Amino acid sequence: MADTQGNRNAKDFSENIPFANNGNYHVKGANHLDWGMKDRLSRIFNPDTGKTVMLAFDHGYFMGPTSGLERLDLLIPRLADYADCLMGTRGAIRSSVPPTFNKAIALRASSGSSVLQDDLSHESMVVDIEDAIKMNASAIAIQTFIGSDGQKETIEELNRAVNLGSRYSIPTLGVCAVGKEMERTTSFFLLATRMLAEFGAQMVKTYYCDDFEKVASACPVPLVVAGGKKLPEKDALTLAYNSIQGGAAGVDMGRNIFQSEHPEEMIQAVIKVVHEGFTDKEAFEFYQHLIN
Repeated sequence: MADTQGNRNAKDFSENIPFANNGNYHVKGANHLDWGMKDRLSRIFNPDTGKTVMLAFDHGYFMGPTSGLERLDLLIPRLADYADCLMGTRGAIRSSVPPTFNKAIALRASSGSSVLQDDLSHESMVVDIEDAIKMNASAIAIQTFIGSDGQKETIEELNRAVNLGSRYSIPTLGVCAVGKEMERTTSFFLLATRMLAEFGAQMVKTYYCDDFEKVASACPVPLVVAGGKKLPEKDALTLAYNSIQGGAAGVDMGRNIFQSEHPEEMIQAVIKVVHEGFTDKEAFEFYQHLIN
């Protein structure tokens, strides 16, 4: 095992130099993957921009109904047309997402706890790969807790998902989990995102942090930034803008869209930032124009 004693802190991230191994493919780190894997990644990441707007509505698997998600069958049809990828559980998708939408699906494949427990860090892969295939999933999402009690078992489950996904050309989305007691520092996200990528996840969902451009540069696969808790619309658009400017390949927003007073207008404003190069100010002005 490598000796961590005396290890020097990383400092040369070459943030301004593009990733060197993309070839002609638009998804970071995926140039040498097989055709089926690339086909699924191309459904998630727009080939014209290399970026994605994910709509997350998987909160119910540990929270139950929450504000904005009381009726999935009414909400998702309002928003699905705008998103590149829908992130949800198999139960929510089968019951509430019409298959005619023909959208990329990031299938939440891990679970194990609920809000009734203090510790949410012990998750395992609970969806059979055969079921993910039957659902035509574009990716399987596995929550991974780095630096918590559940680290070992969730890392093992992530690797199991990568192994199974690679067998059937289904990408794995490694989700960096941050619990109440876990730090949200640059050094933590440098470690966690790099670990998930080196385990074989073809993309990583993480949080925005200070010096995010270093985190994005050091991770050899695309980073998708989570929206996190509900923010004022202006602040949420700033989060999206800073994430893209810092090197993220997209955002995965849930509460900042479906808990907005105007969710359809909000997701359109996010699209302007991610795919059309709008600044956060321009996107907020666009949002205000839509609602007025």
